[in-house]
Amino acid sequence: MTLVAPAAARAATPGQTAAGRRAGLTALGFLAPSGLGFLIFTLAPIVGSIALAFFSWPILGDHTFVGGKNFVTLVTTDPVFFRALRNTVIFVVLYVPVNFVISLGLAVWISPRIRLRGLYRVLFFLPAVTPIVANALVWRLMLQPKGLVDDVLTAWFGLGPTNLLGGQVSAMVCVVAMSVWQGFGYNMLVFSAGLDAINPNLYEAADIDGVSRWRQFWTITVPMLSPSMFFAAVLTMITSFQVFSQPYILTGGGPGAATQTMVMYMYQKGFQFYSLGMASAISTVLLIIIVLVTGLQFLGQRRFVHYDG
Repeated sequence: MTLVAPAAARAATPGQTAAGRRAGLTALGFLAPSGLGFLIFTLAPIVGSIALAFFSWPILGDHTFVGGKNFVTLVTTDPVFFRALRNTVIFVVLYVPVNFVISLGLAVWISPRIRLRGLYRVLFFLPAVTPIVANALVWRLMLQPKGLVDDVLTAWFGLGPTNLLGGQVSAMVCVVAMSVWQGFGYNMLVFSAGLDAINPNLYEAADIDGVSRWRQFWTITVPMLSPSMFFAAVLTMITSFQVFSQPYILTGGGPGAATQTMVMYMYQKGFQFYSLGMASAISTVLLIIIVLVTGLQFLGQRRFVHYDG
């Protein structure tokens, strides 16, 4: 029995095959700078940091291989590590939902063709593109005793002078509030773009059937927006675990260690106590946590994310 090759395969000529190879090489050439940058500035430092976590490596002096001793020290005798881990988790638990609610609410609000829609988008996105250090400094000036917030609380509510950055609970609330203000604009644009892509005929059909706006939101908007929500959730979760600038500038990790995060503690270990091995161990633990959380999100997307439209 003689097998006949498909028409497309029989039509392929050596010249076409060579053209395909040239196109592939051209694509690789364009991708090479980005790939090389990823290898040098992202992958290599990650691998180097993980390797460094198994050494006692002071900035000055000899380094020695200690195996898993740095990790054992973190989880058994280190007095700050679990406090920093707890603070980071608290920040994530507070920041991510608040960011989502505000971002999605504003995106839904400006999704119709309202007047000055473009201006609202620009205004809401401005904090996300302004330098985070400058924003944190302005917030610190507003929140410090006898600052703008104190003046407003005194004039409107008669509360008197406060020290919001000096309280164990209020300091974390201020860090979360500043972070939400800084970052909600990015997710707002993501959600706004996703809402624009939803077929308006779905809402028209729902209106004809007498479906309420609230039910339309949960049965049409949320399922159709789920890919954008999943994308925003992954990025927001990753960045929130890496929070550093906001607590570092607003509170310095205080009062005590009430707002000290994992990245802050890693910075202190590496650049204040000159223990690069311990700093790398902290970063490795944080990397594992982020990978696990992101993996759980990707597993959950099969159930909650709808790509078929």
